[in-house]
Amino acid sequence: MTTSPVATIEVQAPKPLSGASPEGTLLRVLAAVSFCHLLNDMIQSLLPSIYPILKSSFHLNFSQIGLITLTFQITASLLQPFIGHFTDRRPLPWSLPIGMSCTLVGLVLLAFAPTFTLLLIAASLFGVGSAIFHPESSRVARMASGGKHGFAQSFFQVGGNAGSAIGPLLAAFIILPQGQIGVLWFSLAAITAIAVLSWVGRWYKERLEHLQRRAAHPDHHHNLSRNQVGFALFILMMLVFSKYFYIASLTSYYTFYLISRFHVSVASSQLHLFLLFGAIAAGTLIGGPIGDKIGRKYVIWCSILGVLPFTLLLPYANLFWTGVLSVIIGVVIASAFSAILVYAQELVPGRVGMISGLFFGFAFGMGGIGAAVLGKIADMTSIVYVYQLCAYLPAIGLLTGFLPNIEPARDGKRS
Repeated sequence: MTTSPVATIEVQAPKPLSGASPEGTLLRVLAAVSFCHLLNDMIQSLLPSIYPILKSSFHLNFSQIGLITLTFQITASLLQPFIGHFTDRRPLPWSLPIGMSCTLVGLVLLAFAPTFTLLLIAASLFGVGSAIFHPESSRVARMASGGKHGFAQSFFQVGGNAGSAIGPLLAAFIILPQGQIGVLWFSLAAITAIAVLSWVGRWYKERLEHLQRRAAHPDHHHNLSRNQVGFALFILMMLVFSKYFYIASLTSYYTFYLISRFHVSVASSQLHLFLLFGAIAAGTLIGGPIGDKIGRKYVIWCSILGVLPFTLLLPYANLFWTGVLSVIIGVVIASAFSAILVYAQELVPGRVGMISGLFFGFAFGMGGIGAAVLGKIADMTSIVYVYQLCAYLPAIGLLTGFLPNIEPARDGKRS
């Protein structure tokens, strides 16, 4: 397998930029992309956060709400692998602010959309922005990892999860009092992200120019066959399916579940959603560094299968224990994705963009399909039944036993 020039970045120490130390430069770049991930996902979390407003204003049913989520996530899902594959061969440093500009346009359209069709168009623009942002920013995070790939991916992803947690809270205090037009305030976050990503793009461009003057360093390859790699990727995708199909039940319908079952207010349901997203952010931050130390396969085992007892209990808990179990579920299940992504990148060295786009895209796609399917089931049965049904999804974590142990073959020790 040929090593691309971009993959060389992973094993080279970057030169200092503007007189800064290499470590300081890497940390600033990693912090910048994580901060922009926060802003990006904070904006995107507005969609599920304002579903109660949209449902009332546009007289939507659960199937239509699921269709909004499907439109956003399928758009992102289909585009991300292609963008990642293309940029593996032709890196595009300036694509990052361009992607955020698409999100900004979608945000403005969402604030003023008078029809359901325009809501779908706004959701698709969110998807386009996400499809451009995630593969390239994930690549930048790996470039700035200093070899700590799990930590870098967790640090990058926790920015997104923190943004997803902040979004519903801000929606409760900013959008709910003002209605749909209140979404416009978040355009300030998109403009800020565009400015920061322009700086990251300049760093990215300097790194690429520096690499052109250096000989490529070979990656360390595992000894798996093409079929073994393909089977391992299939297993990882099944685990992502389990994780994100279940998470779709939380991100899209958790507020409705709380309102329907416990008769809480919309504002109270938003606060519960904030705690859930905060737990997901904490789990994401924990998973990567632990995977660097004890092995990613162990993290995947504990995260996917380990959450099963809690998901089985959730549909039968009272309001207090629902909040407690939701936090536990969020922490445990979120710890897997960094480990899964880095494991997949190491299965296919030199294709960071394609693998990042494939797995981010697949995650978005499963979330979108899950939202649509579960919305239809909710219309036919009830929201409570949806949670009873989804409780068994983490059992798919048993497939982790079929994953090969590539870390000793790569490093001679467990990373």
